[in-house]
Amino acid sequence: MPYFIDVILPLPLQKRFTYTISEAEANFLEKGMRVAVPFGKSKVYTAITAAIHQNPPQVYEAKPINQILDKTPLVTKHQLKFWAWIASYYMCAEGDVLKAALPGAFLLESESIVQLTKDANIEEAELEDEEYLVIEALQRQSSVKIQEVMKILDKKNVLPIINALVQKGLVVLNQEIYEQYKPKKIRYVRLNPDYDNEVKMHQLLDELEKAPKQKEALLSFFSIKAQHKKPLKVKDLSDKSGVSAAIIKSLIKKGILEEYYEKTDRVAFSGEASQMGIQLSELQQKAFSEIEAGLQEQDVCLFHGITSSGKTEIYIKLIEKIIENGQQALYVLPEIALTTQLIERLRAYFGDKVLVYHSKYSVNERVEVYRHILEDSEKARIVIGARSSIFLPFANLGLVVIDEEHETSFKQFDPAPRYHARDAAIVLANFFKAKTVLGSATPSLESYFNAKHHKYAFVELNRRYGDVLEPEIEIVDIKTKYKKKEMKGHFSDKMLAEIKETLDGGEQVILFQNRRGFSPVLECNTCGHSPQCPNCDVSLTYHSHNNQLRCHYCGYHIAMQKKCMACDSSEVTTKGFGTEQIETELKTIFPDYKTARMDQDTTRGKYAYEKLINAFEQQEIDILIGTQMLTKGLDFRKVNLVGIMNADNLLNFPDFRAHERSFQLMLQVAGRAGRTKKRGKVLIQSYNPHHQIIQQVSMGDYAGMYKDQLEERYNYKYPPFYRLIRITLKCRDYSKTNDGADWLATGMKNVFKENVLGPEFPPVARIRNEYYKNILLKIPQQQSLGKTKELLQRIMESFKAIGAFRSVKVVINVDPI
Repeated sequence: MPYFIDVILPLPLQKRFTYTISEAEANFLEKGMRVAVPFGKSKVYTAITAAIHQNPPQVYEAKPINQILDKTPLVTKHQLKFWAWIASYYMCAEGDVLKAALPGAFLLESESIVQLTKDANIEEAELEDEEYLVIEALQRQSSVKIQEVMKILDKKNVLPIINALVQKGLVVLNQEIYEQYKPKKIRYVRLNPDYDNEVKMHQLLDELEKAPKQKEALLSFFSIKAQHKKPLKVKDLSDKSGVSAAIIKSLIKKGILEEYYEKTDRVAFSGEASQMGIQLSELQQKAFSEIEAGLQEQDVCLFHGITSSGKTEIYIKLIEKIIENGQQALYVLPEIALTTQLIERLRAYFGDKVLVYHSKYSVNERVEVYRHILEDSEKARIVIGARSSIFLPFANLGLVVIDEEHETSFKQFDPAPRYHARDAAIVLANFFKAKTVLGSATPSLESYFNAKHHKYAFVELNRRYGDVLEPEIEIVDIKTKYKKKEMKGHFSDKMLAEIKETLDGGEQVILFQNRRGFSPVLECNTCGHSPQCPNCDVSLTYHSHNNQLRCHYCGYHIAMQKKCMACDSSEVTTKGFGTEQIETELKTIFPDYKTARMDQDTTRGKYAYEKLINAFEQQEIDILIGTQMLTKGLDFRKVNLVGIMNADNLLNFPDFRAHERSFQLMLQVAGRAGRTKKRGKVLIQSYNPHHQIIQQVSMGDYAGMYKDQLEERYNYKYPPFYRLIRITLKCRDYSKTNDGADWLATGMKNVFKENVLGPEFPPVARIRNEYYKNILLKIPQQQSLGKTKELLQRIMESFKAIGAFRSVKVVINVDPI
């Protein structure tokens, strides 16, 4: 009886592929193991075994697998189930989920290798010129890669030539598979056991009289070993003795010292748990008990605690209970910036039971974290991570905490799967019968709606920890200030006076401007021309630190223009402002104080966040200017003033969530002020100070904002009353994008009637020379989501079958943010 396996390939294929295996392989293989399989003409991929059965495929003949890569499953049954759910709900391929879920090092790479057969009988006269060149190259080296053959013959299609050589029995084609993960090894040295007795040692020291540096290195080795009993690293010996690595190498060559290697974790924590137990305040204790009671009734609890109310301590208490039961806890955060602060706090309580997982980690570091969690090791009791951490191979998950649950960073935009980590984490917890806590000072409308309609348990904490007062929020009307000439650059006189007073008092300032760069627009005062990106429909942003005009969508950049590119006039000015311009202005106004910037330009390095946050905590920085990275729950004790430079560009955004977002951003950034005994202050600069949202922020009126926005969403049929699916078409050909979008929208309107909006060009309709067009599908509550997706999938298949639209890419985004 033949045996078969269905595998998930790391490719955007809608179906699993079937391969044939032997009976012995069928008995050895388990679901979740990796296998190397041939796919296409000459490629080998790493695939995950999803099913083992005896049903041959109907349409094609199954190929045999190349090799089994694991002894035990690398992917758990829970993960396979979770991947299938994500692929189905977010309408993407399981291969897309596989690529997002596994660290790249697990997906082996293959290359075709050409080698001479062992007993090749080469008759040069029978070879074509090109075949002769390949054989000649193989006689000089044992093997060549397909890419190298292409270079030798200076042509792309080399397979017919190689196939001819294979048929003549002169060469063989092999797939060389590269395992990308390399364990980190540390080089140690020890004394050769031959010199252990005293006589031999004296002889050795006499012999080394002629090599004083080697003798010095050896004596240093003895003195270091006497002080520390631990194994000695080569690097430590070199540093402490002051001798070069070459001298230590000479001692190893002579056989006096021996070198050896030991594997080590890249992700290691060497400290001890320094804090024992948490003392909750009366209000925190009440909230903690309410959350516990709520989680008995419901699987999900929404915890609405105002900024600085001490939510993290309550999470730590909840995690403590889960760990006592021998289970794992997952703590999901929206930003890597937040993990740096939180790791220190959690490790202070739990020591080395905490692991971290996010995209700034190298491939090898991610592999190590993944393996610890898969083995359910003691180091992996608590996992802190950004959105991708939901894909880790948990064995015994007991609690999921999603902090700042309202954050848009939880949504993955590109590439697929376009999942929302908060919603997916709730489903993941459900698979393990675990509990989920969603925490935020400004919950998303959908979560608050679910809590109000008893789908989630709901707990509120509306007093700051230690009875610290909430910051005083003041609105500055900059329209009037400009008229009265009371502005200096982009700062009102009120803002400057408050900054000066705060700095004089030895405290720190945070300034928020949700735009990086120096200035978003460069404009000619004579003809009004503004330099545009040639690849995207956006103007170029001026960055002063490298004197460039740069596109924030595709990275295109040119040198700053001194003259107008259209009319040659030298009257060019910048309009609008970003974080860089604020930094420049502040350095001029307050030259004696240290200013720093926290945006995408300054946090590119692996430890850039950590360095900036630590420097600000140590008060090496007086004023920190930043984009929305600053709004996420960071805890700075000495910040007394927060300034929002321009509230209007948040509000005037073409999106049904713009007002909710603006409220959340402003209230969150305001929450960074006055987190100790002294009451903090927040200044909001705006041209429209009487705007409803700005007024609600100034009063901290979440309930008022929720009521207004919910009414609007109900009237205009948006979430939480309707589900949304956005279909984006993109193509380099403008007319094809238009025609494709019209065809698709007509097909959808025939089925879904008035619930289809569009097709419509987005605010930025061309990016990287591709034209974009959106269609929005609204799904009422009573309509089946599963059946809607099935119908949509059928329309998509019909669309893809039309030859004219072959070049149009279609992106489906379920629950777009």
